[in-house]
Amino acid sequence: MSAHENTQNFEIDHVEMYVADLEAAASGWMDRYDFSVAATDRSEDHRSVTLRHAGIALVLTEPLTDRHPGATYLQTHGEGVADIALRTPDVAAAFETAVKAGAQAIREPEKRADSVTATVSGFGDVVHTLIQSDGTGETPEAFRGKGGVDLNEIDHFAVCLNAGDLASTVAFYERALGFKQIFEEHIVVGAQAMNSTVVQSASGAVTLTLIEPDKTADPGQIDDFIKEHHGSGVQHIAFTSPDAVRAVKELSARGVEFLKTPDTYYDLLGERIELETHSLDDLRETKLLADEDHGGQLFQIFTASTHPRKTIFFEIIERQGAGTFGSSNIKALYEAVELERTGQSKLGPAQR
Repeated sequence: MSAHENTQNFEIDHVEMYVADLEAAASGWMDRYDFSVAATDRSEDHRSVTLRHAGIALVLTEPLTDRHPGATYLQTHGEGVADIALRTPDVAAAFETAVKAGAQAIREPEKRADSVTATVSGFGDVVHTLIQSDGTGETPEAFRGKGGVDLNEIDHFAVCLNAGDLASTVAFYERALGFKQIFEEHIVVGAQAMNSTVVQSASGAVTLTLIEPDKTADPGQIDDFIKEHHGSGVQHIAFTSPDAVRAVKELSARGVEFLKTPDTYYDLLGERIELETHSLDDLRETKLLADEDHGGQLFQIFTASTHPRKTIFFEIIERQGAGTFGSSNIKALYEAVELERTGQSKLGPAQR
């Protein structure tokens, strides 16, 4: 297999997040999002827990000494995504291709009993650990949530970039990891604006929504992220669900808060879309947004950020055939973020 062919097969293995308090962070994911402990790890400089829910794997790592890279990350950014780990059938080839294309070699390929791993740079302080394993292990269904929350896998990551970095970051992922551009948009929210390009692995399994602030407009939420996070980073992770209405109700009951969508959105929604799966009343109750493309419909909502710096939150997305992101939904989602950012958003009964 050539290095070029190898880039066609990336999939998400896991997401590593650096946290300051491992017990508190793990409990939050288990209590609110119905994750289960799959593994634990400890060394002199860190301790970690791997949490699973269906096809989603999160590794939470607490640094124990200043020698661990998580210590500097936490001091600079606060808690957040540090590693989007990618499975590939040939780590050595993928590593060589990425480094030749300009990626920084963080860790050379290393063979263990049943796997090969290496790490390359991504964006900001986020890296990509490349993983080649023998394919054994438990299936996603073994980690299906026991509490009724129905999430399946990671749909995409939204990444905030410094102004002026969008084009070079897109080019980097095309060269180094063989990603392709699948969507781009200029989003205007009030007096602010942002540029967005979506890149996706050739396999379609890994999607990054890359966003930079438009400096010709007023400063806004992307500028706020860059300021509070101290540079580029993951703004949100989107989790898929086969039934977003049910998922939002179950998550709300567990204490997850969602951003409020103005009622006027639903007054117009029925005229714009002929709903096939969920009723207008269900969407109005849960504050889900709806859109459609040539492939079908999709439903989305953002959680309210619980991060002290308000620099990361999450998304629930249900795709009923839709393969894109829904132009009107993207604008409406960021308008909801803007309402919360400016203190105009109040949580409705379903979100309290």
